[in-house]
Amino acid sequence: QGHLGPTSFRHNPPSGAARRCALNEAGAAMVDAKEPEDYLDVLQAQRGGFSFELCKRNAYLAASANVRAPTATKTGTTICGVVVKDAVVLAADTRATNGPMVADKNCEKLHYIAKNVYCAGAGTAADLQHTTELMESQMELMRLATGTQPRVCTVVRRLSTMLFKYQGYIGCALVLGGVDVTGPHLYQIYPHGSTDCLPFTTMGSGSLAAMSILESEYKDDMTIDEGKALVAKAIRAGIFNDLGSGGNVDVCVITKEGGTIFRNMEKPNERKFKAQYRGFPKGTTPV
Repeated sequence: QGHLGPTSFRHNPPSGAARRCALNEAGAAMVDAKEPEDYLDVLQAQRGGFSFELCKRNAYLAASANVRAPTATKTGTTICGVVVKDAVVLAADTRATNGPMVADKNCEKLHYIAKNVYCAGAGTAADLQHTTELMESQMELMRLATGTQPRVCTVVRRLSTMLFKYQGYIGCALVLGGVDVTGPHLYQIYPHGSTDCLPFTTMGSGSLAAMSILESEYKDDMTIDEGKALVAKAIRAGIFNDLGSGGNVDVCVITKEGGTIFRNMEKPNERKFKAQYRGFPKGTTPV
């Protein structure tokens, strides 16, 4: 009688009460999924906010498995822009960094978005390239669909919405300028999606040095030549006072007729001496 064989249930099946008790015990071990009773339960289930469920797990991984959370990488750039009479002037340096190393001495940080809208970018190079190409494509499709020239505020709104959606994980800090039917406009756009409309602005790791020049020398109704000289001086200040900035000075002038990029308008760091190349003689490396 102490042994319960495989045929015992066949002769003595469990009663309904015993079956319900077993089901209740199994249900207690599972997560209690509450059925929504009214619209408040649905709103509560879909409510956003911070979740701290993985904090203990992350602390355990950091202590025992030596797993570290990713940290922000410092990027180096100096970009700026000013509004002048009936035009906008943008400028940028040309140094691309990979940590402590200079990856490219003459990269291009001025990006085409539309015929009347350009931007200068600081941050992650891949994010900047893909984001500006996406905006260029969208603005061209909108121009073809509406038959009108895109406005600067349209580009700013689309960029701001997209960057806010990704909560800063797309590393794009932009100085965007353009001229449309309402006149010249200059915006700065942060990676988290916030925007400012300003008469002059600067961004990047060399922005403090560049802003000191712009704040002391900017004035209303400057000519295009005065604006080009001012932004070039601001970028030079970033190049010489910030290790993350360097190379040459690129300038872009946007008017109602369109934009023109002056590539390498100034070369403040040209090499005075370059070692003569001496090729290795044949037979140096055995084959």
